[in-house]
Amino acid sequence: MIAILGNRPALQVGQHQIIDYDTAWLDAALQRAARAAKREDFPFLADIRNGVVEYLESKCPLRLLKLEELYDRVRRMLVMIGCESIAEQLEPVAPPVTVSLVAAAMEAGNGFELAFFEKLRTELCQLRAQGAQQIRFTGLRESSLILRGCDKWNVHCDKLLGEIELFIKAWEQDAEPAAA
Repeated sequence: MIAILGNRPALQVGQHQIIDYDTAWLDAALQRAARAAKREDFPFLADIRNGVVEYLESKCPLRLLKLEELYDRVRRMLVMIGCESIAEQLEPVAPPVTVSLVAAAMEAGNGFELAFFEKLRTELCQLRAQGAQQIRFTGLRESSLILRGCDKWNVHCDKLLGEIELFIKAWEQDAEPAAA
């Protein structure tokens, strides 16, 4: 059995399921919506967040909840309490997502770096479109070994690791204006 933090359901963001999350992302989404609705002085954002957390921890019957479904519920709640302008501006922000590069490397296969980078780019764009602003990466060294078809680390793996790191850095820099 999996212990879930605070008895919250896992959140589905694209093909990723996030189990261990706090609520800073929800605060950011609510604050951004209030600013966009020109309601920076709205005093009940913490109460709304607390209501969402209460729902997630004690009232949500699901073990897996799609992020967009959660935001639909939050929008309906905002409309019910008379905050239509904030509800209209509410855009999804996801909790931090961890992406393992190993799966993309295994799908691409030995020697198919271009397929790996394209798969990774597609996945990252999909995550951004679904509200992921903080993306963490794991398996960089392992993916280099897989793509090079090596059992032991060598200079070719090192070179590919550098290319993967540059790709990620460039992608993060391109995505920064969208996150601001």
